[in-house]
Amino acid sequence: PKDTNVVFERLKVQFGAGFTQSFQGLKHENTSGGLYKMSPGFNTANANLFMDVQLADGILLNVTSYLSARHHNETWVKGGYIQFDKLPFKGQIWENIMKVTTLKIGHMEINYGDQHFRRSDGAQTIYNPFIENYIMDAFTTEIGAEVLVRKSGLFGLVGVSNGMIKGNIDSLVATSQDANIHKSPAVYLKGGFDKQLSDVLRIRFAASYYTNKSSGGQTLYGGDRTGSNYFMVMEKAGSTYLANAFSGRLNPGFSKKVDALQLNGFVKALGLELFGTYEATKGRTNKETADRKAKQYAIDAIYRFGKAENLFLGVRYNAVTARLANVAAAGTIPAIIYTDDIKVNRIAFGAGWFLTKNILLKGEYVKQQFKDFPVTDYRNGGEFSGYVIQAVVGF
Repeated sequence: PKDTNVVFERLKVQFGAGFTQSFQGLKHENTSGGLYKMSPGFNTANANLFMDVQLADGILLNVTSYLSARHHNETWVKGGYIQFDKLPFKGQIWENIMKVTTLKIGHMEINYGDQHFRRSDGAQTIYNPFIENYIMDAFTTEIGAEVLVRKSGLFGLVGVSNGMIKGNIDSLVATSQDANIHKSPAVYLKGGFDKQLSDVLRIRFAASYYTNKSSGGQTLYGGDRTGSNYFMVMEKAGSTYLANAFSGRLNPGFSKKVDALQLNGFVKALGLELFGTYEATKGRTNKETADRKAKQYAIDAIYRFGKAENLFLGVRYNAVTARLANVAAAGTIPAIIYTDDIKVNRIAFGAGWFLTKNILLKGEYVKQQFKDFPVTDYRNGGEFSGYVIQAVVGF
């Protein structure tokens, strides 16, 4: 529910941070060999910095920075936004509107789907009961605005953005397959129900839709600038951490056009927590003439126990079915046309211990398989498995 009873006294600045240190023991294999040589060891430590500024009554500014990440070892700004829970206009009509409305404007993590609330974002891993995010990771930052309305357990959101991870004033370049050089905004919608029905039962259901008909660099499934928490799995020998930052994930590559639907369900009864996702998406690049489709589903089951539910055990199953982009293999003209779907599935078993609300030790055993990939693809017959342990601080 929206809280409208916070009393504003003066301008306040608050800092927060996230720190994550991982130890990884993963191994991988494929049909053709030539994979990156790995052995157990520590991964690069990650750090995030958050700054929140209460500018005025009901007006908040946020800026988030990645201080250290796998993809960018140097400091990068993730984004920032200004949030209005009240407006500086006099009149009862504005007060009535803002009792149920929140307005966000900026370059920010867009509110598509519920999965992004439970993902690891650089060093901010304390909200994720597992080590890594979904195989098809719907997350990006875009320049835009969102209007969120909440009342009596119901919520609805409308958002509009530039449909790209950064600002872009460049003209699009026509290709022989796609002559459309018009840049279209992205529009996304979200609605659902979220309520604490009793002291021991909470339920939430949400549906989200995102569409961008013509982009210069759409990144809905490739907008993470921090990288995967599985370092170098299923990467070729000679790969680098910077250039191969998203190990274990599958980006369908819908860079010109995308339509995506995500359905989420959450139930918590006593210490048992269930979270499920179904996602259906389609799109293409500017070098394709027809849309390709991808589907994903995932289910988390978490049992939290202890005096303050500070211990947990969990299992997650995640599977993706997708059509790869048409590509040209070495020495072949024209491009090879992939007409069959490929499949990627993962099962992960996790456990965690909150020493305090801000300190978490968690671990995971994972197994992931790559199925039905073309024989010319190095991921053919691919599989990785093993464990990852993380020490996390978040405040």
